[in-house]
Amino acid sequence: MSLSLLLVQILNGLQLGVILFLIAAGLTLVFGVMDFVNLAHGVQYMLGAYLAVMFYSLTDNFALALVLALASALALGLLLEFAVFRHLYDRDHLDQVIATLGVILFVNQGVKFLWGAAPLSLPIPEILSGSVVLMPGLLYPVWRLVIILAGLAVAALLFVLVTYTRVGMLVRAGATNAPMVSALGVNIRRLFMIVFGFGTMLAGFAGVMVAPILSVEPGMGDSILILAFVVIVIGGIGSIRGAFLGALLIGLVDTLGRSFSVDLLRVFLDPSSARTVGPALASMLIYLLMALVLFMRPAGLFPAKGR
Repeated sequence: MSLSLLLVQILNGLQLGVILFLIAAGLTLVFGVMDFVNLAHGVQYMLGAYLAVMFYSLTDNFALALVLALASALALGLLLEFAVFRHLYDRDHLDQVIATLGVILFVNQGVKFLWGAAPLSLPIPEILSGSVVLMPGLLYPVWRLVIILAGLAVAALLFVLVTYTRVGMLVRAGATNAPMVSALGVNIRRLFMIVFGFGTMLAGFAGVMVAPILSVEPGMGDSILILAFVVIVIGGIGSIRGAFLGALLIGLVDTLGRSFSVDLLRVFLDPSSARTVGPALASMLIYLLMALVLFMRPAGLFPAKGR
Protein backbone atom coordinates (compact mmCIF):
# COMPACT_ATOMS: atom_id res chain seq x y z
CA MET A 1 0.00 0.00 0.00
CA SER A 2 1.77 3.16 -1.21
CA LEU A 3 1.11 6.70 0.00
CA SER A 4 0.33 7.88 -3.53
CA LEU A 5 -2.28 5.15 -4.07
CA LEU A 6 -3.84 5.91 -0.68
CA LEU A 7 -4.09 9.62 -1.54
CA VAL A 8 -5.68 8.90 -4.93
CA GLN A 9 -8.23 6.54 -3.41
CA ILE A 10 -9.11 9.05 -0.67
CA LEU A 11 -9.80 11.65 -3.36
CA ASN A 12 -11.85 9.10 -5.31
CA GLY A 13 -13.79 8.35 -2.13
CA LEU A 14 -14.47 12.06 -1.58
CA GLN A 15 -15.64 12.34 -5.18
CA LEU A 16 -18.09 9.46 -4.73
CA GLY A 17 -19.17 10.97 -1.43
CA VAL A 18 -20.09 14.38 -2.85
CA ILE A 19 -22.00 12.75 -5.74
CA LEU A 20 -23.94 10.66 -3.21
CA PHE A 21 -24.62 13.80 -1.19
CA LEU A 22 -26.05 15.64 -4.19
CA ILE A 23 -28.48 12.76 -4.72
CA ALA A 24 -29.22 12.02 -1.06
CA ALA A 25 -29.85 15.65 0.00
CA GLY A 26 -33.11 16.00 -1.91
CA LEU A 27 -34.11 12.42 -1.14
CA THR A 28 -33.71 12.81 2.62
CA LEU A 29 -35.69 16.08 2.70
CA VAL A 30 -38.53 14.63 0.63
CA PHE A 31 -38.71 11.64 2.94
CA GLY A 32 -38.36 13.83 6.02
CA VAL A 33 -40.97 16.46 5.09
CA MET A 34 -43.60 14.32 3.35
CA ASP A 35 -42.76 10.80 4.55
CA PHE A 36 -42.72 9.92 0.85
CA VAL A 37 -40.62 7.01 -0.45
CA ASN A 38 -39.41 8.05 -3.89
CA LEU A 39 -37.56 5.20 -5.56
CA ALA A 40 -37.62 7.19 -8.81
CA HIS A 41 -35.17 9.79 -7.49
CA GLY A 42 -32.34 8.00 -9.29
CA VAL A 43 -33.90 8.63 -12.69
CA GLN A 44 -33.38 12.38 -12.14
CA TYR A 45 -29.66 11.68 -11.87
CA MET A 46 -29.82 9.70 -15.12
CA LEU A 47 -31.89 12.36 -16.87
CA GLY A 48 -29.44 15.06 -15.86
CA ALA A 49 -26.64 13.15 -17.60
CA TYR A 50 -28.69 12.45 -20.75
CA LEU A 51 -29.95 16.02 -21.00
CA ALA A 52 -26.39 17.36 -20.68
CA VAL A 53 -25.25 15.09 -23.53
CA MET A 54 -28.18 16.21 -25.68
CA PHE A 55 -27.73 19.93 -25.06
CA TYR A 56 -23.96 19.71 -25.54
CA SER A 57 -24.51 18.12 -28.95
CA LEU A 58 -26.82 21.03 -29.81
CA THR A 59 -24.76 23.92 -28.40
CA ASP A 60 -21.18 22.61 -28.27
CA ASN A 61 -20.85 24.57 -25.01
CA PHE A 62 -20.53 22.73 -21.69
CA ALA A 63 -21.62 25.62 -19.46
CA LEU A 64 -24.74 26.27 -21.54
CA ALA A 65 -25.49 22.55 -21.65
CA LEU A 66 -25.21 22.44 -17.84
CA VAL A 67 -27.68 25.31 -17.36
CA LEU A 68 -30.17 23.90 -19.88
CA ALA A 69 -29.88 20.40 -18.41
CA LEU A 70 -30.59 21.67 -14.87
CA ALA A 71 -33.57 23.71 -16.04
CA SER A 72 -34.95 20.76 -18.00
CA ALA A 73 -34.36 18.35 -15.11
CA LEU A 74 -36.25 20.72 -12.83
CA ALA A 75 -39.15 20.97 -15.31
CA LEU A 76 -39.35 17.20 -15.78
CA GLY A 77 -39.16 16.63 -12.03
CA LEU A 78 -42.00 19.06 -11.34
CA LEU A 79 -44.01 17.43 -14.14
CA LEU A 80 -43.59 14.04 -12.44
CA GLU A 81 -44.54 15.58 -9.11
CA PHE A 82 -47.71 17.10 -10.60
CA ALA A 83 -48.72 14.08 -12.70
CA VAL A 84 -47.81 11.22 -10.37
CA PHE A 85 -46.30 11.90 -6.99
CA ARG A 86 -48.81 14.32 -5.49
CA HIS A 87 -51.50 11.67 -5.91
CA LEU A 88 -49.49 9.33 -3.67
CA TYR A 89 -48.80 11.52 -0.64
CA ASP A 90 -51.70 10.13 1.37
CA ARG A 91 -51.11 6.52 0.32
CA ASP A 92 -49.10 4.02 2.31
CA HIS A 93 -45.43 3.30 1.62
CA LEU A 94 -46.13 0.13 -0.35
CA ASP A 95 -48.25 2.07 -2.86
CA GLN A 96 -45.51 4.70 -3.14
CA VAL A 97 -42.84 2.07 -3.73
CA ILE A 98 -44.88 0.30 -6.43
CA ALA A 99 -45.82 3.55 -8.20
CA THR A 100 -42.30 5.00 -8.19
CA LEU A 101 -40.91 1.66 -9.36
CA GLY A 102 -43.29 1.99 -12.31
CA VAL A 103 -41.89 5.47 -12.98
CA ILE A 104 -38.37 4.00 -13.06
CA LEU A 105 -39.38 1.40 -15.64
CA PHE A 106 -41.24 3.99 -17.73
CA VAL A 107 -38.41 6.54 -17.74
CA ASN A 108 -35.73 3.92 -18.45
CA GLN A 109 -37.69 2.71 -21.46
CA GLY A 110 -38.29 6.31 -22.54
CA VAL A 111 -34.55 6.99 -22.42
CA LYS A 112 -33.89 3.92 -24.59
CA PHE A 113 -36.52 5.10 -27.06
CA LEU A 114 -35.11 8.64 -27.31
CA TRP A 115 -31.36 8.04 -27.09
CA GLY A 116 -30.95 4.32 -27.68
CA ALA A 117 -29.52 1.64 -25.41
CA ALA A 118 -25.86 2.22 -26.35
CA PRO A 119 -23.74 4.11 -23.76
CA LEU A 120 -23.11 7.80 -24.49
CA SER A 121 -20.40 10.14 -23.25
CA LEU A 122 -19.99 13.83 -22.50
CA PRO A 123 -16.62 15.51 -23.25
CA ILE A 124 -14.78 17.17 -20.39
CA PRO A 125 -14.48 20.95 -20.92
CA GLU A 126 -11.12 21.53 -22.57
CA ILE A 127 -9.95 23.99 -19.93
CA LEU A 128 -10.55 21.35 -17.23
CA SER A 129 -9.36 18.30 -19.12
CA GLY A 130 -5.80 18.11 -17.78
CA SER A 131 -4.23 16.79 -14.59
CA VAL A 132 -2.59 18.39 -11.57
CA VAL A 133 0.53 17.19 -9.76
CA LEU A 134 -0.36 16.08 -6.23
CA MET A 135 3.17 14.93 -5.47
CA PRO A 136 6.21 14.06 -7.57
CA GLY A 137 5.17 11.40 -10.06
CA LEU A 138 1.48 11.52 -9.08
CA LEU A 139 -1.09 13.17 -11.35
CA TYR A 140 -4.80 13.52 -10.65
CA PRO A 141 -7.49 14.59 -13.16
CA VAL A 142 -8.64 18.19 -12.79
CA TRP A 143 -12.26 17.28 -13.51
CA ARG A 144 -12.43 14.93 -10.52
CA LEU A 145 -11.17 17.75 -8.30
CA VAL A 146 -13.83 20.02 -9.83
CA ILE A 147 -16.50 17.47 -8.86
CA ILE A 148 -15.25 17.46 -5.26
CA LEU A 149 -15.09 21.26 -5.03
CA ALA A 150 -18.50 21.70 -6.68
CA GLY A 151 -20.06 19.22 -4.26
CA LEU A 152 -18.52 20.97 -1.26
CA ALA A 153 -19.73 24.34 -2.58
CA VAL A 154 -23.28 23.01 -2.98
CA ALA A 155 -23.12 21.56 0.55
CA ALA A 156 -22.10 24.98 1.92
CA LEU A 157 -24.90 26.67 -0.03
CA LEU A 158 -27.45 24.17 1.25
CA PHE A 159 -26.25 24.74 4.81
CA VAL A 160 -26.79 28.48 4.46
CA LEU A 161 -30.22 28.05 2.82
CA VAL A 162 -31.50 25.52 5.34
CA THR A 163 -30.05 27.30 8.38
CA TYR A 164 -30.57 31.00 7.66
CA THR A 165 -33.57 31.41 5.34
CA ARG A 166 -37.32 31.29 5.97
CA VAL A 167 -37.80 28.44 3.51
CA GLY A 168 -35.00 26.56 5.23
CA MET A 169 -36.66 27.11 8.59
CA LEU A 170 -39.92 25.68 7.23
CA VAL A 171 -38.09 22.71 5.71
CA ARG A 172 -36.41 21.95 9.03
CA ALA A 173 -39.72 22.30 10.84
CA GLY A 174 -41.46 20.12 8.26
CA ALA A 175 -38.80 17.43 8.62
CA THR A 176 -39.36 17.49 12.39
CA ASN A 177 -43.17 17.61 12.51
CA ALA A 178 -44.94 18.12 9.18
CA PRO A 179 -48.53 17.86 10.56
CA MET A 180 -47.84 20.63 13.10
CA VAL A 181 -46.34 22.89 10.41
CA SER A 182 -49.42 22.31 8.26
CA ALA A 183 -51.71 23.05 11.22
CA LEU A 184 -49.95 26.42 11.67
CA GLY A 185 -51.12 27.47 8.21
CA VAL A 186 -48.12 26.56 6.08
CA ASN A 187 -48.99 25.06 2.70
CA ILE A 188 -47.06 21.84 3.22
CA ARG A 189 -47.74 20.68 -0.34
CA ARG A 190 -46.18 23.82 -1.79
CA LEU A 191 -43.25 23.41 0.58
CA PHE A 192 -42.82 19.86 -0.62
CA MET A 193 -42.92 21.00 -4.25
CA ILE A 194 -40.09 23.44 -3.54
CA VAL A 195 -38.06 20.75 -1.79
CA PHE A 196 -38.79 18.23 -4.53
CA GLY A 197 -37.81 20.65 -7.30
CA PHE A 198 -34.56 21.59 -5.58
CA GLY A 199 -33.76 17.93 -4.93
CA THR A 200 -34.43 17.18 -8.60
CA MET A 201 -31.93 19.84 -9.66
CA LEU A 202 -29.30 18.49 -7.28
CA ALA A 203 -29.70 14.96 -8.62
CA GLY A 204 -29.57 16.28 -12.19
CA PHE A 205 -26.44 18.27 -11.34
CA ALA A 206 -24.81 15.09 -10.02
CA GLY A 207 -25.65 13.36 -13.31
CA VAL A 208 -24.10 16.18 -15.35
CA MET A 209 -20.91 16.16 -13.28
CA VAL A 210 -20.30 12.40 -13.63
CA ALA A 211 -21.28 12.21 -17.31
CA PRO A 212 -17.73 13.07 -18.52
CA ILE A 213 -16.16 10.23 -16.48
CA LEU A 214 -18.85 7.52 -16.56
CA SER A 215 -20.92 5.95 -19.31
CA VAL A 216 -24.32 7.59 -19.74
CA GLU A 217 -26.71 4.67 -20.13
CA PRO A 218 -30.23 3.55 -19.20
CA GLY A 219 -30.56 2.44 -15.60
CA MET A 220 -27.42 4.27 -14.43
CA GLY A 221 -29.34 5.79 -11.54
CA ASP A 222 -30.62 2.51 -10.10
CA SER A 223 -27.44 1.30 -8.39
CA ILE A 224 -26.46 4.70 -6.99
CA LEU A 225 -29.98 5.13 -5.57
CA ILE A 226 -29.32 2.15 -3.28
CA LEU A 227 -26.21 3.89 -1.95
CA ALA A 228 -28.20 7.11 -1.50
CA PHE A 229 -30.73 5.29 0.68
CA VAL A 230 -27.88 3.84 2.74
CA VAL A 231 -26.58 7.40 3.17
CA ILE A 232 -29.85 8.79 4.52
CA VAL A 233 -30.32 5.82 6.84
CA ILE A 234 -26.83 6.32 8.29
CA GLY A 235 -27.03 10.11 8.37
CA GLY A 236 -30.60 10.38 9.67
CA ILE A 237 -33.80 11.05 7.77
CA GLY A 238 -34.49 14.72 7.12
CA SER A 239 -30.97 15.90 8.03
CA ILE A 240 -28.76 17.71 5.51
CA ARG A 241 -25.79 17.50 7.88
CA GLY A 242 -26.40 13.78 8.27
CA ALA A 243 -26.66 13.31 4.50
CA PHE A 244 -23.37 15.15 3.96
CA LEU A 245 -21.37 13.30 6.60
CA GLY A 246 -23.02 9.98 5.77
CA ALA A 247 -22.25 10.42 2.06
CA LEU A 248 -18.57 11.18 2.69
CA LEU A 249 -18.34 8.24 5.08
CA ILE A 250 -19.92 5.85 2.58
CA GLY A 251 -17.79 7.15 -0.27
CA LEU A 252 -14.55 6.68 1.65
CA VAL A 253 -15.46 3.30 3.16
CA ASP A 254 -16.63 1.88 -0.16
CA THR A 255 -13.66 3.17 -2.18
CA LEU A 256 -10.95 2.35 0.33
CA GLY A 257 -12.52 -1.02 1.12
CA ARG A 258 -12.56 -2.08 -2.52
CA SER A 259 -8.99 -0.87 -3.01
CA PHE A 260 -7.25 -2.22 0.08
CA SER A 261 -9.35 -5.06 1.50
CA VAL A 262 -7.21 -7.75 -0.14
CA ASP A 263 -3.96 -6.18 1.12
CA LEU A 264 -5.31 -5.91 4.67
CA LEU A 265 -6.62 -9.47 4.71
CA ARG A 266 -3.21 -10.77 3.69
CA VAL A 267 -2.07 -9.89 7.21
CA PHE A 268 -4.43 -12.55 8.58
CA LEU A 269 -4.96 -14.93 5.64
CA ASP A 270 -2.88 -16.59 2.96
CA PRO A 271 -2.77 -14.68 -0.38
CA SER A 272 -5.20 -17.04 -2.14
CA SER A 273 -7.85 -16.76 0.59
CA ALA A 274 -7.36 -13.00 0.80
CA ARG A 275 -8.00 -12.63 -2.94
CA THR A 276 -11.19 -14.68 -2.56
CA VAL A 277 -12.58 -13.11 0.61
CA GLY A 278 -11.44 -9.52 0.02
CA PRO A 279 -13.76 -8.50 -2.84
CA ALA A 280 -16.77 -10.15 -1.18
CA LEU A 281 -16.07 -8.38 2.11
CA ALA A 282 -15.47 -5.05 0.37
CA SER A 283 -18.90 -5.17 -1.28
CA MET A 284 -20.49 -5.72 2.16
CA LEU A 285 -18.64 -3.02 4.11
CA ILE A 286 -21.16 -0.20 3.69
CA TYR A 287 -24.03 -2.46 4.74
CA LEU A 288 -22.08 -3.68 7.76
CA LEU A 289 -21.43 -0.03 8.60
CA MET A 290 -25.16 0.72 8.26
CA ALA A 291 -26.01 -2.19 10.57
CA LEU A 292 -23.48 -0.95 13.13
CA VAL A 293 -24.81 2.61 13.03
CA LEU A 294 -28.42 1.45 13.36
CA PHE A 295 -27.44 -0.75 16.31
CA MET A 296 -25.75 2.17 18.08
CA ARG A 297 -28.10 4.97 16.90
CA PRO A 298 -31.37 3.63 15.42
CA ALA A 299 -32.40 7.09 14.13
CA GLY A 300 -29.07 7.66 12.36
CA LEU A 301 -26.05 9.76 13.25
CA PHE A 302 -27.72 13.19 12.94
CA PRO A 303 -31.52 12.75 12.64
CA ALA A 304 -33.82 15.75 12.34
CA LYS A 305 -34.87 16.96 15.78
CA GLY A 306 -38.03 15.29 16.97
CA ARG A 307 -37.35 12.02 15.14
